[in-house]
Amino acid sequence: MATIVSTLFISLDGVAEIDPAWHFPYFDENMGAAVGEDYEDVDVLLLGRVTYDSFAGAWPEREAAGGQDATFAAQLGDVRKVVATRGAQELGWRHAEAAPDLVEAVTALKADVGIGKVLVAGSVSVVRQLLAAGLLDELRLLVHPVAARHGERLFDDGEPIYPLRLLRSDVFPTGVVRLVYAPSQLPGTQGYEDVTDKVPGAA
Repeated sequence: MATIVSTLFISLDGVAEIDPAWHFPYFDENMGAAVGEDYEDVDVLLLGRVTYDSFAGAWPEREAAGGQDATFAAQLGDVRKVVATRGAQELGWRHAEAAPDLVEAVTALKADVGIGKVLVAGSVSVVRQLLAAGLLDELRLLVHPVAARHGERLFDDGEPIYPLRLLRSDVFPTGVVRLVYAPSQLPGTQGYEDVTDKVPGAA
């Protein structure tokens, strides 16, 4: 059964729409290693249409250019890519296929015994839908120590809440914190009256 993993760059105030002005100044070898780990052993790359168009508009050219990032570009080109889109236009990039019904497609991927890891790169709307459907297994966040103050945030307003369990955390020299979460349950059902013995100064 496949594991569905999301990886996102995110600001301290929750913005997951990357702005190069606050993202790249924090990108060092530690973040590069974390991204490399996220992309290890990926059988399927799951992308929203906007993220796919961004990837397809850049990485094939970088692969052809043969620069320092050509190896990673080739890795992205070679992997199977499932794109959440209802559009009828050709996707163009090799090994890319459209998934008009995201939940149906991901449910099928999870049930495929031949698939071990599905990585959701960026694609905030896809992550939101997978959380709502209970299909996401890991949420990996590279939290930048900056308040972006504008841009699309990961979590929108709505119900229900999403309790999470911290699986791992790492702090990089730049101040970036890597947090790896899994969906979970609240640790209890207490209200304030149940915890008054734990407030400062309680007898």
